[in-house]
Amino acid sequence: MGKTLVVYATRTNETRNIAELIAEGIRFSGHEAEVVNVTQIKKESDLGGYDAYVFGSATYHGEMMQGMKTLLFLAEKAGLEGKVGASFGAFGWSGEAPDRIFDTMKNIFRMNMVGGALRLKSASLGGGTKMAQDYGREVGQKLSAG
Repeated sequence: MGKTLVVYATRTNETRNIAELIAEGIRFSGHEAEVVNVTQIKKESDLGGYDAYVFGSATYHGEMMQGMKTLLFLAEKAGLEGKVGASFGAFGWSGEAPDRIFDTMKNIFRMNMVGGALRLKSASLGGGTKMAQDYGREVGQKLSAG
């Protein structure tokens, strides 16, 4: 059974809601998932001991939230190469944050990424609950594969 750390940065709790649903999908796949607010990660050692990492941030004024930027700087030194990775985020208009996080995890950290970033306006709109849970299942499948 793999262990996944799901870290989110949120303004309105929508990204937190998506994080919880992704964690459910991971658990449905038979793996463990811990959901943590980005403010709880203080040092790179807080990222140790997991097999997969899912990072998410709301997009605010076209950018990821500052807490997620800080986390990515910490994660760069945390030895995540080859670990399973995924990214997600809520957005109102533009939604760039999940893609930027995904690209950082893939190209800088050299993680084993799922198919793409999950971008949702809300977990409660247009099948968002199922989409977030299915994204978690995708992380779980990647963990099971290797």
